[in-house]
Amino acid sequence: MTTPENTSSLEQLLAALKREAGSGDKGPPPVDKWNPAHCGDIGMEIMADGMWKHEGTRITREALVKLFASILRKDADGQTYLVTPVEKIVVKVEDAPFVAIRADRVGEGRDQSIVFTTNVGDIVQAGPEHPLRVATRGEAEPRPYVHVRGRLEARVLRAPFYELVDWAETRDGKLGVWSGGVWFELGVG
Repeated sequence: MTTPENTSSLEQLLAALKREAGSGDKGPPPVDKWNPAHCGDIGMEIMADGMWKHEGTRITREALVKLFASILRKDADGQTYLVTPVEKIVVKVEDAPFVAIRADRVGEGRDQSIVFTTNVGDIVQAGPEHPLRVATRGEAEPRPYVHVRGRLEARVLRAPFYELVDWAETRDGKLGVWSGGVWFELGVG
């Protein structure tokens, strides 16, 4: 758990990251409460590196990408959609809809908190509400992900993952990190 001396440092870090990302406390729209009719496919896709495309052309306006990201939802059917109160449009996602481009740490060991920043400005603290998981691809290539919201995850990029490994400890032969009072396994130690 976060200790009292780490709490103010964590709160300061979260506030600074939100200012830097240009995000307030408002949060994303309540897309999980909206139940619009499915309107089809308009050629939207999110590549593994976080790049958004429409009909094969890269969307370069950062504000537009952030707007789309704020109304993104993954449903129980496994499909990802852009959702408004009146429309639901399918979005093809190559890997995860977001990428975690940064990891910050407050504290150490069991008392530490790890905060991720995504390519679209989401800021999440790994813990019970935002678990960190590592999938393997092929024989041994680790693919780390952190839960962002709803059923949406961010793939943790290589540089922040190396920071996690640097902060990790070995427990029962497994390499892992603590965050928000939870132990997250990264792989074999």
